[in-house]
Amino acid sequence: MSTIGVFDSGIGGLSILNEALLQSPGHHYLYLADSAHAPYGEKSTQWVTDRSLLLCSWLIKQGCDAVVVACNTATTQAIALIREKFPEVPIIGVEPGIKPASATSQKKIVGVLATQNTLNSDKFKLLLASLNDNCEFIQQAGHGLVPLIEHGILNGPEIESLLHQYLDPMLDQGADTLVLGCTHYPFLQDVIEKVYGDRLQIIDTSQAVVRQLFRLIKGSESKKSGKVDVFSSQDGGILLELAQKLLPHPYLLNAKAQTVSI
Repeated sequence: MSTIGVFDSGIGGLSILNEALLQSPGHHYLYLADSAHAPYGEKSTQWVTDRSLLLCSWLIKQGCDAVVVACNTATTQAIALIREKFPEVPIIGVEPGIKPASATSQKKIVGVLATQNTLNSDKFKLLLASLNDNCEFIQQAGHGLVPLIEHGILNGPEIESLLHQYLDPMLDQGADTLVLGCTHYPFLQDVIEKVYGDRLQIIDTSQAVVRQLFRLIKGSESKKSGKVDVFSSQDGGILLELAQKLLPHPYLLNAKAQTVSI
């Protein structure tokens, strides 16, 4: 059994934890949410980098054999430095799935919904430049979505109003595929499908991220059962309640929650 750390600015990385539990539940998972400082999407690059290094260091001190940086903003701005500081520990990041989206789109017009920091990052720009095809990417920052998701608001008029504001122009420009470029956004997939039906093919890279995680770790899976512990820089109890609401996994019923000062 390996000890695997997963951290995000808030609850968004639970979408990665969920996929990890589906693919390989027999490990010890430590989920760390920096809820006291969420969202990261509009903070300075230096702040995100320093904070991400601190959180990753904390997880490694807890004995993690690998860490998933389950935040697109932290990945784009800090993962290179995190890997440099902890070369002995596999550090897995997340990035918008523009490559699979490009292959999926019939019209070669793809919408990318992400945080402003992700869209502005050099890493994202290099990712776009690496594609050798004629696909058009319509980029849109999802201002206001993360705070709503952090409060467990995943549907209703407020969410739908923002989705119309951000996604309707993509459809008007011919997009047939949508990249969810923030780990919070997969929790909106149901409401997106409710509002837009099959007009947008949704791309979420959680499965690919978790497959990469298990390619890199060496510890074998427990044949009995794994476990989950959740930590928050704001309120561990609230984080666990949201996790139990969002992820219908039995391990979370017995998970331990803790508020930590980092």
